[in-house]
Amino acid sequence: MKKKEIVLEIQNIFDNNELEDLKRFMTKRQWFNCCNMYMIYIFHTIQSAGILVTTIAAGYDNRNLVWVGVGLNIIASLITIFEKTNDSMSKKLLKNIEDIKKGVYIDEGMIIDVEKDTNPDSSKSSQQTTMNPINENLDNKNTGV
Repeated sequence: MKKKEIVLEIQNIFDNNELEDLKRFMTKRQWFNCCNMYMIYIFHTIQSAGILVTTIAAGYDNRNLVWVGVGLNIIASLITIFEKTNDSMSKKLLKNIEDIKKGVYIDEGMIIDVEKDTNPDSSKSSQQTTMNPINENLDNKNTGV
């Protein structure tokens, strides 16, 4: 194959990958939105039931039933946490969809820096892939340095 044909083939692969990512992102976002709608309804139903059960149990001084109401409220809280997490992921997918539309989409979850080793006597390869620590003090504590 000639160099021009190789370049066209590579570009075709990237274009197809971008199109497949777009389809996948739109499907996932639709699923998150539908799932979140149901989670919101379930959250309000379980939370209302928990408040009602707790109130009735407190009125009749039934301690066991109070714990059932508290348990229902805990379940409702977990559901709202899942809903918020899904909403956050849906927003990230929307940003990726917008980036694809603008033509600036990069298919990377995190950025990895490639550092060149300047020491010629080193037995390491000339390039290594590393991730910079968020907090160097934290990294030094973990390694004992």
